[in-house]
Amino acid sequence: MPAIGTLERITQELDWNLLRTFMVIVQEGGITRAANRLLLRQPTVSNALKRLEGQLGRRLILRGPGQFQLTQHGELLHRECVEIYGNISRLAVVLREVKEEISGHVTIAMASHVTSPIFDEVLAAFREEHPKVTYTIDIATSVDVVQAVLQKTSTAGVCLVHRHNPRLRYQHMYREHFGFFCGPRHRFFGRAGVTMRDLRSEPLVSFKTDRTTDALRPVALLRAAENFEDRIVGTSSHLEEVRRMIVAGVGIGPLPIHVVERDVRDGLLWRLPPFENPPAVDIFLVTNPLVHLNRAEQHFLDTLMARIEATPPSERVYPPEFA
Repeated sequence: MPAIGTLERITQELDWNLLRTFMVIVQEGGITRAANRLLLRQPTVSNALKRLEGQLGRRLILRGPGQFQLTQHGELLHRECVEIYGNISRLAVVLREVKEEISGHVTIAMASHVTSPIFDEVLAAFREEHPKVTYTIDIATSVDVVQAVLQKTSTAGVCLVHRHNPRLRYQHMYREHFGFFCGPRHRFFGRAGVTMRDLRSEPLVSFKTDRTTDALRPVALLRAAENFEDRIVGTSSHLEEVRRMIVAGVGIGPLPIHVVERDVRDGLLWRLPPFENPPAVDIFLVTNPLVHLNRAEQHFLDTLMARIEATPPSERVYPPEFA
């Protein structure tokens, strides 16, 4: 164990860039992917990890053929790195708070398929009440939304949640239901009487999280229960691209029913079974209790939270007939 004097020297001399590189290595699960993300050569990233381990006098990652595993020290350091990175990324917000008072910037990380009247109404009302506030809405996968909130680069996130992180807070926003759809070029388009059995051998397009171990578990369980053949021919993390493939006739696929109601009316999509008890997925507002919010962020979240809590759960189910 390093002596106290050595530990003090480490805190004074440690290079933040090494910590950031280590954090990205862990997030990407390997040296090569981390190098690609950081736009660096693989040996540069590997040497950075070795330098960090040398400065700390600790092995942080066990690496070998088919092996990538954090040591206990690596896990502890990664948690601290996330916290440090989050605090640094918030410096601009904290400094801006001094001069902007109620004005400020609100950043929301959001999954691509989020359609919520509550959120839209709060955003509209907040804009009228606080016209100096500015906004950024970043679209990302649900996993990346949670990561952005954890790293404090977003005020909050709105997304699907598979597992709750104990360091974050989760407010249930609404429940949506998924249906299967086909596009105008598909042989089932406009056809009544199609059964689940008819769909079993159809090529499928879906979301990357359409797995029994991920956020769209209810959809994956339905496919498994109905003995759908494993014929997924297209995937995407974004609803717009899943919708594009369905409309283009690449395959049938799942979409939130309330999100694509207009497409159905416009003749771009056709609803397929099941028509009763479709898969239900919950959407959450995710926040980080350790983040230092500016007044605009705090007031926006307080307003959104209050509106969610004031709306009965039965009125936060889409489409409403499944409440």
